[in-house]
Amino acid sequence: MIPTTYLTELATYTKDKIMKVVVNNTVEITSFYIRQVSDHTVELEYMIPHGSVVTAELIELRSNSDVVVSSNAVYIPITSDTIIKQKMKVSEVTV
Repeated sequence: MIPTTYLTELATYTKDKIMKVVVNNTVEITSFYIRQVSDHTVELEYMIPHGSVVTAELIELRSNSDVVVSSNAVYIPITSDTIIKQKMKVSEVTV
């Protein structure tokens, strides 16, 4: 079993890699309302501004060097400034 402290370390490493959100491969968001680790979960909160895209269809979390940390196909109509809350839990998988 992996100790929770190590899972939290891995979550912190992941959080530190995430420097921007890229929506639909075109819109870059670099400011976060929340970018933190709680237990062994990365918590992010950011805004997709109205007018930047009509519909968010792909949300990628990327590093400074544009390496994709996470990629999610979504369907989110952006009819006003839209706050996105995103969580990633680091956990052990047993086989």
